[in-house]
Amino acid sequence: MTLTPSNVFTEPLEATPVPPIPSSPRPRTRPTLILSLLLRKMGGAAVVVWAAASLTFLMQVLLPGDRATMLLNQQTGQVQERSAEELAPINEMFGFTDPLLLQYLNFLGGLLRGDLGVSYQLLQPVTTVIGDQIAPTVILTFSSLAVAWVVALVLLVLTARRVGWVSRLFSGFEAAAAALPQYWLGIILLVVFALGLGVFPVVGGEGLLGLVLPALTLGIPLAGFLGQTMRTEFERTLDEPFVLTARARGMSDAGVRIRHVLRHALLPGLTLTGWAIGSLFSGAVIAENVFSRPGLGGVLVDAVNGRDLPVVCGVVILVALIYVIANLVVDTAYVLVDPRLKLAR
Repeated sequence: MTLTPSNVFTEPLEATPVPPIPSSPRPRTRPTLILSLLLRKMGGAAVVVWAAASLTFLMQVLLPGDRATMLLNQQTGQVQERSAEELAPINEMFGFTDPLLLQYLNFLGGLLRGDLGVSYQLLQPVTTVIGDQIAPTVILTFSSLAVAWVVALVLLVLTARRVGWVSRLFSGFEAAAAALPQYWLGIILLVVFALGLGVFPVVGGEGLLGLVLPALTLGIPLAGFLGQTMRTEFERTLDEPFVLTARARGMSDAGVRIRHVLRHALLPGLTLTGWAIGSLFSGAVIAENVFSRPGLGGVLVDAVNGRDLPVVCGVVILVALIYVIANLVVDTAYVLVDPRLKLAR
């Protein structure tokens, strides 16, 4: 059969079905992903705080001994058995005879309202007792954190991947600093710089000079941890191609280290900072007692010695809250610092 132009162009062409293109889900924008991350982290933080609060409540109610008798003995300074008539006002005031579930719900309700109970010793709200002493502890905590970051960054930029013995010497210094017990280091600094040289006051106050030795006591071991954590990443990044490109363009060694390499090495340090803030807040108890500084350290020691459980529980809940807030902030900053990170859906 011979095809002619007429039968070629007059027969209708059969349309080839086109397979449908699978539609991908609409990608979420970066602010949406960050908001989703924050909501998940806040949910986890709320669970942690609730668990800490529940444990502290159980610690109060399950300890041996009658709480009303213990409280009355502390107030009078006499350890003896108490009659029901003597204990009745105490039980009525603190609700010790209520059902356990009702006490627990009242405890959680008080937490939601910011009420941590009443101090057994001082007969003041725990929030007032903590609020009066929290400022020096917060100042010491963040001063120690600043000291740790400055020491770690300076040693890292100046000594990483230098002459062999220099790098090994300061890497060993970081390991030794991380292993130093804070209590031992505080006593050494106190003996040398306060009692021996007289550079700093023996009894710490709220002034700047009184803050130096306590901040070094907490900051030097943390600087060792931060330096060890970031040094490996810093030295690995020095071998990356973009670093070689920056050097080939004529950038100085200091510029390459600070502008290109340090940013990548910060990420492990930021991760550690969330834990470090809570650890420093706890460690401030030691430094405040060694240097006789005001703060929550003295409050906590007095509360433990006097079995003032509401104050002890209040400090424990506060430390747990600081832990979760610090980790929440660090997790958010971790994503913002490195734009290459993809947020999990």
